[in-house]
Amino acid sequence: MIFYQPKGPGGPIWFALGSFIAVCFTVAAIGGAITATSVGTWYQTLNKPAFTPPDGVFAPVWNTLYMMMALAGFLVWRAAQDEVRRTALTYFAIQLVLNLLWSVIFFGAKKIGVAFIEILALWVAVLLTTIQFWRIDIRAGLLFLPYLFWTAYAAVLNGAIWQLN
Repeated sequence: MIFYQPKGPGGPIWFALGSFIAVCFTVAAIGGAITATSVGTWYQTLNKPAFTPPDGVFAPVWNTLYMMMALAGFLVWRAAQDEVRRTALTYFAIQLVLNLLWSVIFFGAKKIGVAFIEILALWVAVLLTTIQFWRIDIRAGLLFLPYLFWTAYAAVLNGAIWQLN
C-alpha cells in the first residue's frame, strides 16, 4: 500500500485514512459476496456446534472488526517510519489476503478442512500483525486484539464444524 506522506489536517492524512477504510471494506465486500453464495443454502445444511452464534451476529461483528483494522493500519502508517512501517503494513496486507482467502475456501469452495488449516495461518498472521502494531502504536495493537480473539473463536468454530461434518 502506497499512500501520501502525512501533512496535517485537511491534507493527505484524510486520504490515507479513507484509503485504509476503502481497502478493508473492499476485502469485506468481496468476502461477503463469496459468503452470500452459500450461507443461505449449503451452510444451513451443516451440523454446527451449540456455540455457533446466530447468522445475524456475523455481519455487525465483521463490519466493526474491519473498521478497527482500518483505523489500526492508519495509526501505524502515520506513526512509523519507512522500513518499520513497511514491515508492519506488509503483515497487515498478508492478514487481509488470508482473511479473504478463508471465505473463498470455506464458503466458495466448501472445503471445511482446508479452511480450518487456512484459518490457523490467518490467526498467526493476525497475531504477528498485532505484535508489530503494538510495538509501533499501542492503540493500533489494542484495536487489533478483538480481531485476534474473534479469529481464534472462528478457528474453533471452523474446527468443530469440520469435525461434525
